[in-house]
This record gives sequence, C-alpha cells and structure tokens, in this order.
Amino acid sequence: MFEEARKRNPNLAMPAEAQPATGWTEADLALIKQGVGDKTTRQSAAPGESAESNEPPTGEQAGSVVTYFDAKGFGFLRPDDGGRDIFFHVSRLAEGLATDLRPGTRVLYELGMDRAGKMAASSVRIAPKE
Repeated sequence: MFEEARKRNPNLAMPAEAQPATGWTEADLALIKQGVGDKTTRQSAAPGESAESNEPPTGEQAGSVVTYFDAKGFGFLRPDDGGRDIFFHVSRLAEGLATDLRPGTRVLYELGMDRAGKMAASSVRIAPKE
C-alpha cells in the first residue's frame, strides 16, 4: 500500500516515530490514562479557594427545562439563579421520565462536564411537585 502511495506522490515519506512528550506531570498522565472525554472525576476546588476558578460550581442546583429534543435526546436547562443555559443529555437523567422533560418542567441537577470538556448538567432529576 505504501508503494502505491509513493508512486502517486514521490515525496511521500514514512512518518518518524513519535518522540515521548516531556514535562508531563503525574496529574496530566492520570488524565490521559482516563481517556478523552468526561472530566467529572477531576478533583474539585479545595474549600476556601476563590469561586472565580475555571472549575464549575458543585452541589445540586435548581432550574427549568428550556428546550428538549426528544428525537436527539438532549436539551437545555435555565438555572434559577440566572446565567447561561446549561446543556444536558437524557443519559444524565437520574430520576424521572424523559417524557416529563417539557419546557417549563422544574428540575434539580449538578454541574459537570460533557465528553468534550464543556460544562453540562449531570444527575438531572425531575423536581418534586410543591
């Protein structure tokens, strides 16, 4: 196969072996071993640290469903305390039924990260009726 490609492109060369990366910390290597994707297992900020860190806030929060696309299995939540809408996937629905995820439905959720490392809701559950 390489010979055929070389006939089409005479300047084609075999890639050099990758040199091992240097300067990686143990924490970096641990994240690599976990694989690309869900970073929710990262340690949260220590008590007393500034709330302005890049880590999402922890703890259960309340909000309501803004949109939910049943066919695709995802939607967005609007936090009660304001701010940007939060992405969620139906696989993160811990309590309740996906059929209950209509605009205006009250939910409780925790913030985590999706597979791409972006902020997303995790442990979503339908809030009890008051």
